[in-house]
Amino acid sequence: MKQVELDKLDQRILAVLQKDGRISNQQLAEQIGLSPAACWRRVRTLEDAGVITGYSAQLAPERVGQGLCVLVNLSLLRHGIDSTAEIEQQVSSYPEVLQCFAVTGNADFVLRVIVPDMKSYDRFLNEKIFTLQGIAHVNSNFALREIKNTQAIPLGTAE
Repeated sequence: MKQVELDKLDQRILAVLQKDGRISNQQLAEQIGLSPAACWRRVRTLEDAGVITGYSAQLAPERVGQGLCVLVNLSLLRHGIDSTAEIEQQVSSYPEVLQCFAVTGNADFVLRVIVPDMKSYDRFLNEKIFTLQGIAHVNSNFALREIKNTQAIPLGTAE
């Protein structure tokens, strides 16, 4: 995917939107120093170019009964396009998996899994992960506490 060239105004718009995706166009325009129409056009251009991929609410997992965070390392028996694609498709369909990365090192995939409790995680492993074809090893790392969790992409000299 081709990188999009961002000027200082685009960077400032993105920095503000990453902090507050619910800000009104009027407020955003005032903060950036543009007219509302020009600001709206820039935001639309960033959306159309795929720079802005969506807007969402950030939830506190423990407040909605999903307090156990597990980082799961999956290692494959064999590496092949078909088997890897099938695992990626299956894992992507699991609502408990918030993130999945293909990685180098000791594992082939790292998953970020959120579940209510240890019993739920045990069920998730037995009913979903252990049923995947081609998995050699599963290593679970339980998060003790969250130090940093952000979706904000650093933009250099945006502010």
